[in-house]
Amino acid sequence: MKQPSPRRVFSGSPWEQKVGYCRAVRVGQTIHVAGTTATDPNGTVLAVGDPYGQAKAIFAIIEKALVAVGATLNDVVRTRMFVTRIDDWQEIGRAHQEVFGAIYPAATMVAVSRLIDPEHLVEIEVDAVVAAVTSEA
Repeated sequence: MKQPSPRRVFSGSPWEQKVGYCRAVRVGQTIHVAGTTATDPNGTVLAVGDPYGQAKAIFAIIEKALVAVGATLNDVVRTRMFVTRIDDWQEIGRAHQEVFGAIYPAATMVAVSRLIDPEHLVEIEVDAVVAAVTSEA
């Protein structure tokens, strides 16, 4: 059986072109959303200094990417959160709970020494699996 061709979606972030990646890739029922920061398409960092605000902005960007490839936040099975200040875990965790509190994906949060832009406090990536492949996928 032939594997379906990858379907890619871009958010418009300047990092996608600079680094050479897309926001999300769907192959069959599996979707991988790249590490996402609170950055608008113009490259402006959102919610500077606010880990909760950045996490909420990130989840909105991730949700848009999932929808673009035929999925929803309900399809997320794994999240990975990279934080520059581990003491922010409660605020980032609160945002995660607000989005995934009824979904309960497997989750990881780790502290990293820094992200590409020093104003980024958190970067999040997710994996999702949709129930069935549709002709739109």
